[in-house]
Amino acid sequence: MLIARNLTKEYRSGDGMLRALDGVSFEILQGAYVAIVGASGSGKTTLLGLLAGLDTPSRGAVLLDGVDLGSLSEDARARLRGEKVGFVFQSFQLIPTLTALENVAVPLELRGDRDAMARAREVLAQVGLSDRAGHLPAQLSGGEQQRVAIARAFANRPRVLLADEPTGNLDATTGARVIELLESLNADAGSTIILVTHDAEIATRANRLIQLADGRVIRDTAPDTAGRPAGAVVA
Repeated sequence: MLIARNLTKEYRSGDGMLRALDGVSFEILQGAYVAIVGASGSGKTTLLGLLAGLDTPSRGAVLLDGVDLGSLSEDARARLRGEKVGFVFQSFQLIPTLTALENVAVPLELRGDRDAMARAREVLAQVGLSDRAGHLPAQLSGGEQQRVAIARAFANRPRVLLADEPTGNLDATTGARVIELLESLNADAGSTIILVTHDAEIATRANRLIQLADGRVIRDTAPDTAGRPAGAVVA
């Protein structure tokens, strides 16, 4: 579903260059549940942005469902994201002047779905918020806002869902419920989940863990076709 080939990302910093990612490569199969972990500054969020096509690598390539993102224009990448990718952010990113229902419907309306509101109601029901459909974000708790964000992310039935610290602004109990919700929707929809987290307990729930340090993969627990055990350290 997703292939990263020798991804390197550099930024100018003063008179020099800062390398945020350094030759990252892996493949993620459809339906996988992958946690990306690492210390602050290890390159997690940079990697997520490249996988989503929100940014472009200095070198290397990302293939999403067989399409090389680097071969597409910015508009074409945006269309591909609208068709195949969902996002869940730590800060929820809800539109404050729209109700929960309207927030969920936004991506569907942007791509011209005639049944946008009906689909939005369906997904809100899946996350247990039918009775909060008419409420504005300010009238919802943090956990409820994140559930609206998850409903919005799943509304277009994405092939891939990318989540950047989705429990970072939630207490432990609410965060655990949000992760359970992501997992149940993943099981029902078959979407690939790629989750960036600093929480070791959440990371252990994934069926694959990719650990970054200084912009490089230092651990990948995917089974190795060469016969090495899962969890082998990658140099």
